[in-house]
Amino acid sequence: MTVKIVTDSTADLPDELVKEMGITVVPVYVRFGEEVLRDRVDISEDEFYERLTHDPVHPNTTQPTPQDFVDVYQKLSADADGIVSIHLTGKLSGTCNSALMARETVGKECPIEVVDSETLSMALGLVVIAAATAAKAGESMDKIVEAAKQAMPKIRLLFLLDTLEYLKKGGRIGKAKALLGSILSVKPVLTIKDGELVPAGQVRTRAKGMDKLFEFVKEVADIQDLAVVYNTTPDEAQALAERIGSVFDKEKIRMARLGPGLGVHGGPGAMVVAIRGA
Repeated sequence: MTVKIVTDSTADLPDELVKEMGITVVPVYVRFGEEVLRDRVDISEDEFYERLTHDPVHPNTTQPTPQDFVDVYQKLSADADGIVSIHLTGKLSGTCNSALMARETVGKECPIEVVDSETLSMALGLVVIAAATAAKAGESMDKIVEAAKQAMPKIRLLFLLDTLEYLKKGGRIGKAKALLGSILSVKPVLTIKDGELVPAGQVRTRAKGMDKLFEFVKEVADIQDLAVVYNTTPDEAQALAERIGSVFDKEKIRMARLGPGLGVHGGPGAMVVAIRGA
């Protein structure tokens, strides 16, 4: 049985992994005023972060359109017995809704299951990897959906931001606004709960933030999969991976880059650790 796996660009999956696992990625849109760009198609990570810090126009994001998904589903359905489409939390984006609308159009030609991962970045990526692994093993569509849904409650995520300013500007701050009254110099730490960004603490320095990410890893017993995601601080991410290597096989750590779709809201210096436990 051939089942195709689809996700969106907020999964932050590295290109080589996407190719290796046969995953199709639908880009979200980044807008600088009237200029509309597809995440990592029309604008690279480096170009985006350069503009984010220097362009007088603050960007925002919009989800892929239903037609974007129709085009992808129709193309894949030509040689697929089914499609499993896994996306970022519906509490922060309408991406799942676009996918569901597209399913109404294409679902008669090919069975399509849309899964709201209730998370984002490589936490979403780890759910997608679980599904893609089952698909590569030739599992049925039901088993692949089950693999994704079984992975979801086992996945934890921690965000370290330099500032809440970008989340605030992007209108995605949600419950993290509780931290807005804090001293300006503190670094916010966030996690995902029930599909929403929520505060998980704050630290006074970047070094303390790295310590908190490392402690977060140490708290998880029997780690099955782990990703470190950075945007503008690759050396810092590599140093964190070296530390994590003392408690988890360094060769298995997935290094990824926070793309424009989420970088709009995280801002420069954002760092994410995503873990799948047993």
